[in-house]
Amino acid sequence: MRRPRGFTLVELLVVFAIAALIVGIAPLAFQRLRESAEYRDTLRAIVSEMRLARWRAMSSGAETRFSVDLRQRWYGLDGAPRHALAPALTLRATVASQELDSSGLASIRFLPGGGASGGSIDLLRASGAGVRLRVDWLTGRVEQEPIAP
Repeated sequence: MRRPRGFTLVELLVVFAIAALIVGIAPLAFQRLRESAEYRDTLRAIVSEMRLARWRAMSSGAETRFSVDLRQRWYGLDGAPRHALAPALTLRATVASQELDSSGLASIRFLPGGGASGGSIDLLRASGAGVRLRVDWLTGRVEQEPIAP
């Protein structure tokens, strides 16, 4: 006697249930992965631009500004292309009063002698966690510290 070949209805239902579960979870995981990648890329870009500003100021002998527009959501060096901030991220700035204008533009000036006007830029995720980038006024060095939600 030959056994029939194929799958039972129960086996097929289990496979379809597992497939539906995976299809339902995949978009959420992809969204988190994308937001995480945007955060890391933005953090690297801001740190890199701040360090470039310090290097340019010291090598050229002229002040260089790193600016953040809190209202229009962009950041970058003066005279260079601006970088738009991803929608899921938030920037906060703490700078000297003369470096903040009424339109929401905050700047940190890097000086030819290696110093800076000082301040900090906070990059926050939607959860409230993030990183604070501090610029030391005496040395112009950029340091990172985590911000807990």
